[in-house]
Amino acid sequence: MTEDLRYPVGKFAMPAEWDAGSIAECRKDLAELPAKLRNAIAGLSDAQLDTPYRDGGWTVRQTVHHVADSHLNAYCRFRLALTEHVPTIKPYLEERWAELPDARTLPVAPSLAILDGVHTRLLALIDTMTPEQWQTRFMHPERGDTMTLAQTAGLYSWHSRHHVAHITRLRARRGW
Repeated sequence: MTEDLRYPVGKFAMPAEWDAGSIAECRKDLAELPAKLRNAIAGLSDAQLDTPYRDGGWTVRQTVHHVADSHLNAYCRFRLALTEHVPTIKPYLEERWAELPDARTLPVAPSLAILDGVHTRLLALIDTMTPEQWQTRFMHPERGDTMTLAQTAGLYSWHSRHHVAHITRLRARRGW
């Protein structure tokens, strides 16, 4: 069976229930992301950073910038949900963001620095959350329903593993 290069860790499946153990696993993935992403791209040349992880996919460079953009948005969603009553978040067109000149050409160091800062802040926030706060919701207009912060942590835990695997599996296929 051929691996689906779009979903190297499988598609995200939203669990119906969240408990302290599953949230702890999400926290672990989020805590490990900056280092795992750095390790995934360590030693890559500009030409390698500009290689798509699959046909029709983003380059490694675009992927790194996308992860920073996405996780910055996640951090804002956490803060909005914790400070407003079921706020409606602002989705963004990630495909268009990835095509902007900075995402296509900028060195990855600034996005790695963003991830360091965002994840330090996000983890500090997560570590103070009560069980009730994990059930806090925001409205996602593209989905047409609400998401809890526990579900959001799960999504970004998967997102972290998903994009690191895009890069590490490309490296394995190419022998880098």
